[in-house]
Amino acid sequence: MVRLITHNLLGCHVKNCNSNNFPLEFKNAQVALVEADFNPDFLRGFLPKIEWKALVDTARQLGDTSLPDEQPEMVDDDFLKALHHVLLEIHVEEGAMVCPNCKHEYPISNGIPNMLLAEHEIA
Repeated sequence: MVRLITHNLLGCHVKNCNSNNFPLEFKNAQVALVEADFNPDFLRGFLPKIEWKALVDTARQLGDTSLPDEQPEMVDDDFLKALHHVLLEIHVEEGAMVCPNCKHEYPISNGIPNMLLAEHEIA
């Protein structure tokens, strides 16, 4: 399943596509909300690895506005619960991820993204 925790780490790897290739944009996304166990320690540890603007923009693209524009310096339980929801409970089941630079589409089917490239697309 494509969750935003995974999406926040993905970029386009098509040959010669080496600028403006992150974050991938969702197209025709079908979203499911799936409950996940809340683990605040995991979230605190993962927070420094997040590309914040990309996460917020993507969450908003999918209809979630619960995260602030700027990553807060002080982290409380309400913030961690909102972060948990966005990172772990929003699942993209169908659609595609599209590179903002080269427009290559990575299809998503049954929650699984196909990130494989054709031979002529490999760097």
